[in-house]
Amino acid sequence: MTLLPDPWWPVAVMALIVLVDGFLTFWPPKVIADCLDGVGLPRDWWWVLAVVKFLAAAGLVAGFWIPGVGLAAIVGLIVYFLTAAAAHLRAGYVGRDFWVNCLGLLVLNALILVFCFLI
Repeated sequence: MTLLPDPWWPVAVMALIVLVDGFLTFWPPKVIADCLDGVGLPRDWWWVLAVVKFLAAAGLVAGFWIPGVGLAAIVGLIVYFLTAAAAHLRAGYVGRDFWVNCLGLLVLNALILVFCFLI
C-alpha cells in the first residue's frame, strides 16, 4: 500500500472527470437532470453534489503531494458512488444512467484504488 498514487495519471484523470461533473451539476444537461430527478433528489439540494465533487477533485490533486489525502479522496468517491447506487436501487431508477454512469464510475474508482494505491 502506498499513500501517494503510483501511477499518478489515473488519479489526475479522475480529478478532471469529477471537476467537470461538479460544474455540470450547476448547468446539468438533460441526462444528468433526468438522473437526479429519477432518484428523487430535490433540486435545491443539487448544489451539495457539486461541493462534494469539488472537494473530491481537490483531495485527489492535493494527494499528489500530501500523503494519504488522495487515498482518502478515492475512498470517499467510492462511498459516494455506493450511496448513489443505493439511491438508484431504492428509487427503481436502474436504466442506462445507473449501469454506465453510476456503476461505471464506481468500478473505475475501485480500480484506481487498487492499482494506484494498494498494489
